[in-house]
Amino acid sequence: MSLLSTPGEKAEMLESAAVQGRSLWDDARARLLRNKAAVTGMIVLGLLVLLAVIGPEIWPHDYSTIYRDRVWTSPTFENWHWFGTDAQGRDLVARTLVGLRISLMVGVVATLVSLLIGITWGATAGFIGGRVDQVMMRIVDILYSLPFIFFVIILMVVFGRNIVLIFVAIGAVEWLTMARIVRGQTISLRKMEFVEAAEAAGVTRLNIIRRHIVPNVLGPVVVYVTLTIPVVILAESFLSFLGLGVQEPLTSLGRLISHGAQDMEVARWTLIVPAATMMLTLVCFNFIGDGLRDAIDPKDR
Repeated sequence: MSLLSTPGEKAEMLESAAVQGRSLWDDARARLLRNKAAVTGMIVLGLLVLLAVIGPEIWPHDYSTIYRDRVWTSPTFENWHWFGTDAQGRDLVARTLVGLRISLMVGVVATLVSLLIGITWGATAGFIGGRVDQVMMRIVDILYSLPFIFFVIILMVVFGRNIVLIFVAIGAVEWLTMARIVRGQTISLRKMEFVEAAEAAGVTRLNIIRRHIVPNVLGPVVVYVTLTIPVVILAESFLSFLGLGVQEPLTSLGRLISHGAQDMEVARWTLIVPAATMMLTLVCFNFIGDGLRDAIDPKDR
């Protein structure tokens, strides 16, 4: 920096240096925080998560308590039935909070399972290539051709019906798209100079995949995760709607919607409340996913 530079020129040079020294992740974070829809989605989703975590613990009604004299009570502040009660007299606020908790747990845990399988499968197939890649991806194509619900039903029939199995079963069939995304990114990275340098230095294939390939495909993976969670939540809701998901007295948003659809003629609130909660949750995830995609996409930099 020249001693003869004006204060304005010095400020511009310092700003330019700061921008040049900022990492790609810092730039992506700054772009994400400038996206009002994504920031709003993160704030609302954070509030929903907070409600799901602590709400059932502090709400005066338990989700499984039955009030025989309060069947289908319309929303009222009396007795703290803000969202009314269902066909068995259970408080709908408590049921919705627990349902939101279960749906979010299913979304996160099942997505983590799909991440573990999909990243491992896709990175291995893309890096090794050749016949191994062809065989592994043909397996993916075959699994793609089979109906999703068929796999989940088989897993639940063989291993029994419990909430943990639902998490694993849904995640075990949602990894196929993740594997394809990771494979495509891995193929583009395989011929990069840093990968060739690692191979020349004698680094094993396993360590190259773990240290060089996987960290460099996290950008698209993070975006896909935010879009996979709502898909998984909808999948669990579909199973619960068919009676194959979460079992009573535990509940999820899908099971609440299923019950609400049966009672909508006499108690519309039993359908409106869980459906609105699910819609808000899915919209938040979609806003965040769109914001991450725009922030990480190199074409937008």
